[in-house]
This record gives sequence, structure tokens and C-alpha cells, in this order.
Amino acid sequence: MTYTGEVSVGGPVDVRELTGLSIAKLAVGPMSNNAYLLRCRASGQALLIDAAAEPQRLLELARLGGPAAEAVLTTHRHADHWQGLAAVVAQTGARTLAGASDAEGIPVPTGRRLEHGDCVHVGDAELSVIVLRGHTPGSVALYYRDPDGSGHLFTGDSLFPGGPGRTTSPADFTSLMDDLEQRIFDAYDDEVWFYPGHGNDSTLGAERPHLEEWRARGW
Repeated sequence: MTYTGEVSVGGPVDVRELTGLSIAKLAVGPMSNNAYLLRCRASGQALLIDAAAEPQRLLELARLGGPAAEAVLTTHRHADHWQGLAAVVAQTGARTLAGASDAEGIPVPTGRRLEHGDCVHVGDAELSVIVLRGHTPGSVALYYRDPDGSGHLFTGDSLFPGGPGRTTSPADFTSLMDDLEQRIFDAYDDEVWFYPGHGNDSTLGAERPHLEEWRARGW
């Protein structure tokens, strides 16, 4: 079946099979948060991104296609992204990862505090950590380049189809836009597919023409 990235709360998982990873996307909770399971196709090891809500569904996702995810990464400290984290960790014993500047705002202790430029490994797959400051001080994105040459970016609430994530001050908005331009749009090509914390996916190419528009409107 063809992956679309269009999921809804209560609906099925959408799965994308790459050469090195499988990516499973699930919508959970009252804010329709996206949770993602990345599973290495060679080793079977897996990483869950954002244990947002509905722990039972998250546990099913964490065990999809193999052993339970060995680690859970929280993209940022906002509560709608970690409501299911404690239950998932208790049931699986998974390690926890989050951006260093957001770790104190997540009630489940963070085992590994991530900095910009770090790498996260999921079996044989290597993902680059990109800190995007503005939505929160320590929001992190992950970039993966598959052996087939395609690029995949998990952006949390920092980048959506149609604009950056919500900020609460002009300084935070400028910070986020600067990081998005320098660390995302200047670094990666138009074909990179990105997977946000809520809603549908997009590509950098679809969003790039609107950067000046986003700057001008201020959100």
C-alpha cells in the first residue's frame, strides 16, 4: 500500500517502508498528536518519537513489526507530547532522549540530553539531531538519509505544512525562523520529506517558496 502520512485519531497506522528503516505513523489524543516508530530493517531495533497520549495504542505501535522500541525520543517539552511517556517507559524499559534545554520540563527523567549535531542510532540507521530554538528552547528534529538517497525529517512542532510552530514572542519567532532557514532549508534539498508533530506531512520543496511570506506575517 502507498504511504500518505494522513492519519486520524482512532484510525490505523500508516507505514512507509524504506531501504533501511520502516516508518510507522499514528495519531493519538485530543490534540491529534503524531507518534512515529522508526524500526531498523536490518537489526529490528526501534525508536519511538513522541509518546504523546493513549498509552495502550502507543505500546502497540512500539511493538509493531518486532520487539518493543528500545528508546523514546520526545521532540520538546510541551505536555501534549509526553502524556504517554511514563506508561510506555514503565512497560518497555525504554531509554529516554530529549533536547538538553527541554529535559527539565519533561516529568519523566531524560536519560540522554541531546545537543545540536548529535547522532541518534536506530540499529544500523543514523539520524542527525537538529536543535530548532523558538517553539521551545530545546526542540529537536531528526534527519535521516536512507540508502536509497531519500531524506526524511522529523520536525516535532517546529515546522508544519504552512509555517513554523507557534511562538510566544517576536524574539522566539525570529529565533525559530533563523534556525529553520539555516539548519533546515539551507542544509537540505527540496525532495526531503518531513513528518510533523500534528497533521499531514509535506516536503521542503513545497514549503520553501513561502519562507519570506512567513517572515512577513510574523507567525
